[in-house]
Amino acid sequence: MTQNAPATCPCDLGQAYKDCCGRYHAGTPAPDAASLMRSRYSAYVLQRADYLLDSWATDTRPTRLSVQDEPGQRTQWLGLTVHAHTHEGDTAQVRFTARYRIGGGSAVKMTEHSRFLRRDGRWFYLDAI
Repeated sequence: MTQNAPATCPCDLGQAYKDCCGRYHAGTPAPDAASLMRSRYSAYVLQRADYLLDSWATDTRPTRLSVQDEPGQRTQWLGLTVHAHTHEGDTAQVRFTARYRIGGGSAVKMTEHSRFLRRDGRWFYLDAI
């Protein structure tokens, strides 16, 4: 787990981090794509590049990923809204909006429609469509 684990989970479900995304960050497989997506959002908030890479399908995963802020460009994550989650067999899609601000800039809304797949009982992020 991350050294500076928050009391409340960043994914906006209002649960304790250790009982929510913290358990997935510690190695428990996410039960569905929506939970994996929430845990990935929390990993961005907590700058857990290791978890993001581990939960990314090998077919589309980058070799490196930096989630560290540039000097003077601190990312402030403002919240997450899950709009839809569909599941069929070993594939799923999640549509969500993440809100954030970089440095002293204006708030940004990023809406994404993500695809996920399940391999050997574990869900992985595939890509965004």
